[in-house]
Amino acid sequence: METRVALIGIVVKNFDSANEINALLHDYGDYIIGRMGIPYREKSINIISVAIDAPNDIINTLSGKLGQLDGVSTKTIYN
Repeated sequence: METRVALIGIVVKNFDSANEINALLHDYGDYIIGRMGIPYREKSINIISVAIDAPNDIINTLSGKLGQLDGVSTKTIYN
């Protein structure tokens, strides 16, 4: 199956969702190229970027599952 490289941007406003985020990222770890998290304390948010190389449906599923978590927003850009 053909894969695509994408970047999933995640903004976390509810820190209680952190365990669920990490569990999802672990579940899709075979596809993840790398990730970077930045705490922005002044705005009480965390910003996470996830580079992924996966089939389109896997990327969409991961982004969708993350975006359904409480206090979590996602945007995905594709190459």
